[in-house]
Amino acid sequence: MEFTGQCRCGKVRISLRAEVRPPLYACHCPNCQQWSGSAFGLHLLCAAQAVEVSGPVREYRYEHHGHVSTQYACEVCFTRLFNETTAAEGMRIVRAGVLEGAVQWTPQAHIWTKRRQSWITLPAGVAQWPESPTPEEFATALFE
Repeated sequence: MEFTGQCRCGKVRISLRAEVRPPLYACHCPNCQQWSGSAFGLHLLCAAQAVEVSGPVREYRYEHHGHVSTQYACEVCFTRLFNETTAAEGMRIVRAGVLEGAVQWTPQAHIWTKRRQSWITLPAGVAQWPESPTPEEFATALFE
């Protein structure tokens, strides 16, 4: 199955190939709120080799909680496309909003819920953590 999308200006295209749609999760951390200018970020956790990008991309790196995060954005319109982090080697975290059809998907998990906006009510029965879960906890919730 293939999921495609693009940045706001259309100069960068993104393609995601996977047997099934990668798991979608919402992150309510202050960084995601600030990066998105919204209440949370919606992300797809993908194998790095499954994500192809074409077009002019700019990188921004920073250290966060002892890990290096590399953000990738269109260098023309600055739409954030995905990031990589040393906390999840071999993975890319794709911004769900750049993919066609993402509006129909529901998050399978919520992280950093202790920082969520007070007006957001999280659904019962969906995995949630007050901060970042361990990789094992996250994998169990998203992939099983």
